[in-house]
Amino acid sequence: MSQPQWRSGDITALITEFFEQDDLHQLALDVGIFLDCPLLVLDDAYRVVAHFCPAGFSDPLFRCAVSQGAITYESSAVISKSPALSKGCADMIKLGESPFRRRFAPLICTGVLLGYLVCVDTDGHFQKIQEAVWQQIDMILAKQLFIETSRQDKPFETTEDILMHLLNGGFPSASYFRLRAVGTFLADFHPSAFALMDLTAYHSRYPGVHHLKEEIGERFPDSHPFLYKGDVFLFLHRGSDVDIFTELAKEFDLKVIVSEAIRDLYDLPSLYRAAHDALDMIVGSNYHGENVSSVAQLRTPLLLKNLESRDDLISPELRALAEHDRKKGTQYCETLYFYLIYSRSLKKTCDALFTHRNTVLYRIERIRDDFLIPLDDPERHVELLFGVAILLFQNKGAEFFLRTMPQTDDEY
Repeated sequence: MSQPQWRSGDITALITEFFEQDDLHQLALDVGIFLDCPLLVLDDAYRVVAHFCPAGFSDPLFRCAVSQGAITYESSAVISKSPALSKGCADMIKLGESPFRRRFAPLICTGVLLGYLVCVDTDGHFQKIQEAVWQQIDMILAKQLFIETSRQDKPFETTEDILMHLLNGGFPSASYFRLRAVGTFLADFHPSAFALMDLTAYHSRYPGVHHLKEEIGERFPDSHPFLYKGDVFLFLHRGSDVDIFTELAKEFDLKVIVSEAIRDLYDLPSLYRAAHDALDMIVGSNYHGENVSSVAQLRTPLLLKNLESRDDLISPELRALAEHDRKKGTQYCETLYFYLIYSRSLKKTCDALFTHRNTVLYRIERIRDDFLIPLDDPERHVELLFGVAILLFQNKGAEFFLRTMPQTDDEY
């Protein structure tokens, strides 16, 4: 092509191709020729579904993606932490292992993110292409990707497709899921749990040599890892060593959540919801706990997270107690919380707070007499416990509920 068509901004030929051919691979080739650049079309699992590579272009990262049929976790981590992409806008990104900048653009149709268009700027000419041209190309490819992914007769190409369809709630019954799983490893697959890895802060300690995907394969055999909604999803089996996760999380700057036990693969969607919420919690900027945790450990904070905004359910007396703590730096709310969860055991409350008996007695008397909190009314204890727990979650975060509590049987 002597004169790139993008200079004129005329994409009539691409629109004609879209209506006549109904072929994503041919359309990707035509877009690559039109833009005069190598490109990848990715689905929402970061797999390469179409590409164009002009003669003479050489780039190890591009070649690796095409040969493996997916981009690396390193590249997907860049996508997951891009503010522009998370808002549905394109972003120019320089990947560490390639000399070329790339334009990553989300392919969105009917409000659904279907994948990404990745164009490689080999000579700096992208800045000369009008934004309107980019937008039209993104729209055409998004429409074509939508057509291909929404075909009712489209078969499941991989076991990963079956799992993603399951996680998306696409199977109407367990029997239908099992029918689809026949002939795959899922037909006789009994993992004990799964893990989710957040890639937001991920970095590789071995650029150009080792990648996270290979590390997971070596350290967690038969885990069948894949990317789902920007996170790494992998299965675990009995005997999996949590220390391996701790080492991996530290080495690659990861946040990891281990799910509840899997009793039936068909239960994955409900288990995933809790695991995803737990991962969101530990990824948050106000969380300073361990990088590796489990849904079981975070169950109480997750419950409180769903009640965090319900100040209207908390009695005025408890709100006054929390306000006093905030202004004076006291620990009345903590004292009340431990006093209630330990069934008003003074001994266990003192142990949990690492505080002298007389100090705890003084606080309890003030809570009852000065703040008028009905400690002597057992029917109010559940309400008080929930209320003070929500207040502590608001003020101290999830880590407060992960503390190790001393367990003793002795009473004062």
